[in-house]
Amino acid sequence: MNVKEGSNAKNDAADSAVKHAAGHATKNATKGGKRRSGAIAKADGGICAPSGFRAAGVHCGFRKNTTKKDLALIVSDVICNAAAVYTRNKVQGAPIVVNREHLKDGRAGAIICNSGIANTCAPGGVEIARETCRLAAAEIGMDAQDIIVCSTGVIGEPLNIETFRRGIPRVAKKLSYDDSDGAARAIMTTDRMKKETAVSFVLDGKRCHIGGIAKGSGMINPNMATMLSFITTDVAISAEMLKYALGSDVVDTYNQISIDGDTSTNDTVAALANGLAGNPEIDEAGASFDLFCAALRFVTSELCRGIVKDGEGASKLLECVVKGAPTGRIARIVSSSVVRSSLVKTAMFGEDANWGRILCAVGYADADFECGRMDIFLSSEAGEVMVCHDSEAVRFDEELAKRILAKDEIRITVDLRDGLKEAVAYGCDLTYQYVRINGRYRT
Repeated sequence: MNVKEGSNAKNDAADSAVKHAAGHATKNATKGGKRRSGAIAKADGGICAPSGFRAAGVHCGFRKNTTKKDLALIVSDVICNAAAVYTRNKVQGAPIVVNREHLKDGRAGAIICNSGIANTCAPGGVEIARETCRLAAAEIGMDAQDIIVCSTGVIGEPLNIETFRRGIPRVAKKLSYDDSDGAARAIMTTDRMKKETAVSFVLDGKRCHIGGIAKGSGMINPNMATMLSFITTDVAISAEMLKYALGSDVVDTYNQISIDGDTSTNDTVAALANGLAGNPEIDEAGASFDLFCAALRFVTSELCRGIVKDGEGASKLLECVVKGAPTGRIARIVSSSVVRSSLVKTAMFGEDANWGRILCAVGYADADFECGRMDIFLSSEAGEVMVCHDSEAVRFDEELAKRILAKDEIRITVDLRDGLKEAVAYGCDLTYQYVRINGRYRT
């Protein structure tokens, strides 16, 4: 991803936003005898949950399977403050080149995305991405510079602009205030399920929403991957603070997921804020910004869990919690190291409590910390078992461990006992089916 770890102050701000938002919401709920803010609650509607957003998805020919939608469009009723973060892969898709140009002013009003072909290393890719924006702008009455364009699918395949010419008028005509589902399905590639969520909350007396959709199930590795995520909100927030919130959030969400260790070329998380909720614009840090960040974290965490749970061929979601670390950065590095390990992934697939593989992955994590006193636990809805204490073997119930690992969501807890910080990373097991899927991906 394009946003680096950043300063300690920035990371502390992100941690603080999540940790204290609930407190701010409670404190401000009755301040001055007037309801000012409220708890974050799940909402229906996905990216259409916030006021003033329409969406749609259609099949127009990028994919051979005519039953699968392959072109999505998301449009705001008004131009939005906008922000985006991108893959850190040195080879980047043509849409990222265009989006960097379009988002220089921090403004956008729509997102268009095709699936099936990635528009990476493709002939005339940048011009095709620009022409796509021009075609979309003409249909929805917007400046082409205010369009975000994304593509996902096979790398190196040529894109035909005529497919966009056919599809864009069709998807524009289908735009609806309640078709987040159509857009969510249109951006899927090898995904087995759509990823969609939304929340509502009261901010300074105004009912606000954040919604999101995502795609991704393979070529996923921390620092983003073959993953796209689009976030909408009706909160009034400045472009600068939206960029700050999104850049801080991805450090602990999208950058903490891994399926197969491959970082792709087109990955983008884009956020649009149209301000139609009518709250006073958030233009500085404070209680309102903290609440917004907490709501954003709720949405992005849900989407990230959905991505790894839908990993190509996956049968189990893995969550690694590292606590007792000297710094938050070290906790993030260690937890990511564990969920990236192919040997840990295969052990979880085989329901084998081979904790030595976890210990090994902790040990080669690229960070400076003490690992001579760590404890390791395995848990699921079937229970919890300690498998390592003080970095040494302990007797444990193998049958209980087997029952724990038989569940489809497993938590690995590593307590370094070397500090007070913690972090979480998400991954999945590695199965035979992953090889089958990727051995014939183009066909």
